Amino acid sequence: MRPTVLVDTREQRPLRFSAAVDVQIATLSAGDYTIEGASDVVAIERKSLPDLVACCGPERERFMDCCRRLRDYPLGLIVVESSLEAVLAHAYRSQLRPSSVVGTTIAIHVDYGVPTIWAGDASNAANIVERLLLRVHNRQQVAA
Repeated sequence: MRPTVLVDTREQRPLRFSAAVDVQIATLSAGDYTIEGASDVVAIERKSLPDLVACCGPERERFMDCCRRLRDYPLGLIVVESSLEAVLAHAYRSQLRPSSVVGTTIAIHVDYGVPTIWAGDASNAANIVERLLLRVHNRQQVAA
């Protein structure tokens, strides 16, 4: 069966995936992306750099709620469409210190077990999310 990536209905600019997967819009309880047949196993939250910075500042409480939901998955993670170097270079408009952004991602990993993957850009983020979801899908197929 062809793998289907499920994209949350609230995702405004969904990642563009390869022809190897089908894409379906769905209401997800956590994250922005998962794979059909393993939506209880994996949840991926995607963030642009401005979105991540906002989530580490004024939108922090909502973001922490999201991270608490992600920790309930065997594989819950955050994929950022930016590099760590861009954060450290303060390549964003907010006055929030780079150390606060990095510190928040570290705290989320340590406190909730939810790692952050720095993808560099949207194209790399799509590639990483697709490959990760396909790996989960293939493992589910072998286990079935």
